[in-house]
Amino acid sequence: MFGLIGHSTSFNEARKKAMDLGYDHIAEGDLDVWCSAPPQLVEHVKVESATGKTIEGAYIDSCFVPEMLGRFKTARRKVLNAMELAQKKGISITALGGFTSIIFENFKLLQNKQVRNTTLDWERFTTGNTHTAWVIARQLEINAPKLGIELSKARVAVVGATGDIGSAVCRWLSQRTGVGELLLVARQQEPLKELQESLQGGEILGLESALSQADVVVWVASLPKKLEIDKSNIRRPCLMIDGGYPKNLDEKFAGSGIHVLKGGIVEFFKDIGWNMMEIAEMEIPQRQMFACFAEAMLLEFENCHTNFSWGRNNITLEKMDFIGEASVRHGFSVLSLQTDMKASLA
Repeated sequence: MFGLIGHSTSFNEARKKAMDLGYDHIAEGDLDVWCSAPPQLVEHVKVESATGKTIEGAYIDSCFVPEMLGRFKTARRKVLNAMELAQKKGISITALGGFTSIIFENFKLLQNKQVRNTTLDWERFTTGNTHTAWVIARQLEINAPKLGIELSKARVAVVGATGDIGSAVCRWLSQRTGVGELLLVARQQEPLKELQESLQGGEILGLESALSQADVVVWVASLPKKLEIDKSNIRRPCLMIDGGYPKNLDEKFAGSGIHVLKGGIVEFFKDIGWNMMEIAEMEIPQRQMFACFAEAMLLEFENCHTNFSWGRNNITLEKMDFIGEASVRHGFSVLSLQTDMKASLA
């Protein structure tokens, strides 16, 4: 059985969803009540692969909401409690989605293996970052040419290049795609220099400079709310792949000649009888999902019950090949721009 650990996009959305599910005692509570609320296994589902294989899964709502990010102990407890519930339910491989993965990495929850009387088995969990990195790379390869961007000559900026997903995307684009030039953007310079050395190429730039030079921008870092960028300095056409969380690039950049694509999202070949993706505000919630969630499903389809994506900078091209081939074989496709996009270029 596969498992997905997720959460609502806001406190208001969480309360509405809880009311819909019949959890009135939680829905009516204030944020303090939600901080103490335990995780809930809210849905079971069966999924049939394009190969004909059927697997079973479960969705666990961590009862975490983004408004809790400033409460370190609460955020930490929410993720660990959800992982404990998944393990107690006998789930073989569970993906951490949304902020739960970010909290796990940034708060170094690997140091907290014991949750009450349960010793967490790390082999049962995956961040899903390998599949996410592969999906973002494929979204670039498929969609940039739709805008008339020739990849062999394109300048591609990766914002958040030193992160787990960002560095994997850089390696793929450098060694597999063969883009014209990589522009590396991140907050800390030393890791950037180390990445540049490992890639044997790429130019380190500040954000504004990179945005003004890039034909394609891959964002795998959260967009600061107060960030102000002059859109007139951005090239046209420009493809922006929003691989961060939450996905809010279109609020600042979408416009004539700038095409924002939600990154790291896949679509299954047929409807899935679930309600869980409505929480994530997918356009087609019966088929679309985050690539990290799909990784748990793919590992279950492949009988590969292991922490496939784990820790920082452990994503290899071989692992991306494996999960990418499995993704296609079992019926997933990457989210793309509309096929008539060329006609809409300004």
